[in-house]
Amino acid sequence: MISLNNIKKTFRVAKRKKGAAGAFLSLFRREYNEIHALEGISFSVERGEIAGFIGPNGAGKSTAIKIMSGILVPDSGECTVLDMCPWKARARYVSRIGVVFGQRTQLWWDVPVEDSFELLKDIYRVDAIRFEENLGELTELLELKELLAVPLRQLSLGQRMRCEIAASLLHDPEVLFLDEPTIGLDALSKLAVRRIIADLNRERKITVILTSHDMDDIEALTDRILLIGKGKLLYDGALGYLRARYDRLRRLELHYEHARNEGGVSAPLPEPAGTKLLSWKDNHAVYEVDTGVIGVSAALRVLGESLDIRDMSAGSRPIEELIASLYREGNL
Repeated sequence: MISLNNIKKTFRVAKRKKGAAGAFLSLFRREYNEIHALEGISFSVERGEIAGFIGPNGAGKSTAIKIMSGILVPDSGECTVLDMCPWKARARYVSRIGVVFGQRTQLWWDVPVEDSFELLKDIYRVDAIRFEENLGELTELLELKELLAVPLRQLSLGQRMRCEIAASLLHDPEVLFLDEPTIGLDALSKLAVRRIIADLNRERKITVILTSHDMDDIEALTDRILLIGKGKLLYDGALGYLRARYDRLRRLELHYEHARNEGGVSAPLPEPAGTKLLSWKDNHAVYEVDTGVIGVSAALRVLGESLDIRDMSAGSRPIEELIASLYREGNL
């Protein structure tokens, strides 16, 4: 379905010297920096998969998405999607994919959204009956009814993103590339977008490549993640395995009556070996427990000697904290 083999891409960025003299000299002798966006990444995605493509800013995610969608041509390597080379079979290829870039629009700025949809219907040569069915379904799922007659420029960012997602699905794509699709959306709209992506994947077997800094999106939709940093693929596998292998920290939340010492007088909250007190307020404390040093049950037992614990909960760290720690360890 999707296959990348040793893809490399380097950009040349002109250096700009300070001052008018530097600008004048650059007219005759320009110097460049080379930015290695991708350094030989390889992976494949099977039909019907939802893969989360994650990494810090500047890691190469958007460059890889643009190569897979046929917008950019790599310096070297091979890429096939739907048994086609994206940049060689461009006209035939784009009719079978959908793309959403969170910071770019495929709709026309000054015309009503429904007119843009009609133009896309003609561009993609969508059957009239199928177009009406898709438009009706997407209008209901993404709550677009009140937006269709409004010019795009008058919509908020969140409203525009819902329209962009609908536009990418009007022609029944087999592969969907989503680059930050929930940026600017409120909580209800994010849930709606996640639901429609999951439904499309389940019912139509659409293959989805999703990039997002919102790790809730990744956790809700994907079982497999591709972690990229400095143009290299650092991890390709299940999210659960990543937790099991790299995350030995657990989050322990306690509700207590009061802290006490031997004399029964209020005392500072304790920090046993292997634990770190992250926050405390109004008889509620949050600890981080390093299970390589002390188990959660052992930490709870030690804390119970100093705290009059009334309730507790324990679990893994939020996924965004795990990914952030991997970034730090890799100096990304």
